[in-house]
Amino acid sequence: MSNKSNNQGRAYEFICLTTLKNEIQKIRPVNIIKNSSYFAAERAWSTLSKAMQETYKASSSIAVAKIFDLEPRIAENNNDILELFIQSDAEGKEGDVRDILIIRNNIQWEIGLSLKHNHFAVKHSRLSKVLDFGKKWYDVPCSLDYWNDIKPVFDYLDIEKKKKTKFKELPNKDNDIYIPLLNALINEINRQYKYHKDIPGKLVEYLLGKYDFYKVISIDKERTTQIQSYNLHGTLNQNGISKQPTIQIPIASLPTRIVRLDFVPGKTNTVELYMDGGWQFTFRIHNAETYVIPSLKFDIQIVGMPTAIITINCLWK
Repeated sequence: MSNKSNNQGRAYEFICLTTLKNEIQKIRPVNIIKNSSYFAAERAWSTLSKAMQETYKASSSIAVAKIFDLEPRIAENNNDILELFIQSDAEGKEGDVRDILIIRNNIQWEIGLSLKHNHFAVKHSRLSKVLDFGKKWYDVPCSLDYWNDIKPVFDYLDIEKKKKTKFKELPNKDNDIYIPLLNALINEINRQYKYHKDIPGKLVEYLLGKYDFYKVISIDKERTTQIQSYNLHGTLNQNGISKQPTIQIPIASLPTRIVRLDFVPGKTNTVELYMDGGWQFTFRIHNAETYVIPSLKFDIQIVGMPTAIITINCLWK
């Protein structure tokens, strides 16, 4: 992610947090925990133009109003203080994709929001000669066959790095890098899936996070904020003491089978993963730097979801 995109993302976190506080405090006590992530988001917000700030405010206002409809426990006043805070980026690396947490400690209740500004990517994982993607993605270490398969590719990248070669100068990226690495990935996942049938569910939990959450996506050009419910463990959309959610969110099931894992037809740098229950992902591999380094990044997109994952489009006023 570029510095500009990262800055915009942090700014969006700040205004969503601030809007939440402003609306909640009209009803009940609320407190923002001002940690290092909060101050980083506040600095990012201050760099935006006035026009951009107004755009972000419109997006966050409509999102917060809809979250109130989905989560009545936010608005009920039980003489406790509701807490808000922005999580550190390190939490995402450990499998918690939620950017903002909304917490009521007295009833042991919390929900999280994952915020996206003008992009839909799920994850930006990497492959390298030392990164064990199997251990990280689904808790099964990669086999010796996998390490042997990828070694020639990363040896080649090491040589080109020493030459200070630009990635765009490589003569045949498709055959020398993309295809062999993705074939190694496909073969390894299929190999391990034969013996570990829980891999599909663990893959989704890696890609989407270990905790239930709402994904809030601001689509500025369309003047729309999209909210998606990832209620995989049934912790979202719970009733309040005296009020029920105005929108009912079902519980979505994790996949249990890999149906197909192969290259996207006509693509040399992208594979698609089809699993039961409607789960579909694409994995596009690319070099994220100008000069060659022995590490490549994935842009992972979710292209198919179970019908139980509800998408709500909120048009700005």
